Amino acid sequence: MNRPKIFLWSALFFSLAVAVFISPFASSRPDGLEKVAETHGFSEKGETAAWRFPVFPDYEWKSARNPFVNAAVAGGSGTLLAGLAAWILGKLLSKRNRAR
Repeated sequence: MNRPKIFLWSALFFSLAVAVFISPFASSRPDGLEKVAETHGFSEKGETAAWRFPVFPDYEWKSARNPFVNAAVAGGSGTLLAGLAAWILGKLLSKRNRAR
């Protein structure tokens, strides 16, 4: 295995580890954007306009009874989805550059 592949697999592994093991300890208080939206009274508009069927509303997977498991599954799968999207985009862009 060459160095870039080792780096990418290591980055994915550590990102997943952080997402799964650290995300359950995230603060339940609103972040900066949510706080501003609440202060200025437009937080309800953003919740309904973005997605009709959100995958993980409030960054939780609601199927498990344990809130730590909910946050860990949501964080891990969100990390995997973001990594997959980045990989697909990279493949598409590299094919496009090779075609030129």
